[in-house]
Amino acid sequence: MADIDQVRLNFNPQTLLLLNVVLGLVMYGVSLELKAADFRAALATPRALVIGLLGHHLVFPAVTYALVLALQPRPSIALGMILVSSCPAGNISNFLTHYARGNTALSVSISTLSTLAAIVMTPVNVAFWGGLYAPAQAILREVAVNPLEMFVHVLMLLGVPLAAGLWTSRRFPVFTARAVKPFKVLSLVFFLVFVLAALAANWRYFLDYVGMVVGVVFLHNALALATGYGLAGAAGLPERDRRAVSIECGIQNSGLGLILIFNFFDGLGGMAVVTAWWGIWHIIAGLTVATAWSRRAPAAAPA
Repeated sequence: MADIDQVRLNFNPQTLLLLNVVLGLVMYGVSLELKAADFRAALATPRALVIGLLGHHLVFPAVTYALVLALQPRPSIALGMILVSSCPAGNISNFLTHYARGNTALSVSISTLSTLAAIVMTPVNVAFWGGLYAPAQAILREVAVNPLEMFVHVLMLLGVPLAAGLWTSRRFPVFTARAVKPFKVLSLVFFLVFVLAALAANWRYFLDYVGMVVGVVFLHNALALATGYGLAGAAGLPERDRRAVSIECGIQNSGLGLILIFNFFDGLGGMAVVTAWWGIWHIIAGLTVATAWSRRAPAAAPA
């Protein structure tokens, strides 16, 4: 079995281009559902929104780096962990927050603003924390990741579709009301098909190496959920907000992570396996935590 740091997953340029387009369509579909009222509700409690964004883009990447130092994983696995922690919130975080009886309006606002912030913060966090981990520096030099180039790429994948969706929903409200549900379902189905196709094309690699990352991803995701909940608790936020912040930190956009890996790291094995397994595991963990919370009403916020 080859060293995981030397493995490159198979993904041809034409398929990668199509996957980029599909992710853009997914983000466009998500943005069609956004309403100004969602933001006004969250901005009524700006402290919770700021805590959520700080936890997502500053605290969790720092916690991830500390975990990398503690575990000393293979360089490509470490970079996969850092990249995952640098991605914005995943698309199902709002559903999970609602199911967990958390503050859904806050969740929507954190998801949207974390996505916008990721245009800058994802390249910065990958370059900064990845560069601090000495064993991974050789990989970063080899692939010559340019933060500005990654910024432009993330802007095209996230920023442009979000802006287009917001413009569409404001300019054509009747069309948006009819199109939002089928568009979201179809775009997510196409995205899942492409991710599964990529997994199938590299199934042997996934089976060979997933055992190396199962425990790492389990611990990493548990720390993500705990980081969000603990930070919100330390800030004195009510229980509904703590649940929202926790889920926003624990559910990352692994689809974006995979696309960046194929675009900038040539499908580097450890990074891709970590990110692909995270994409599976965070749904399992998120549903488990949300189900437990759904059975217990959150404590009322103090008057």
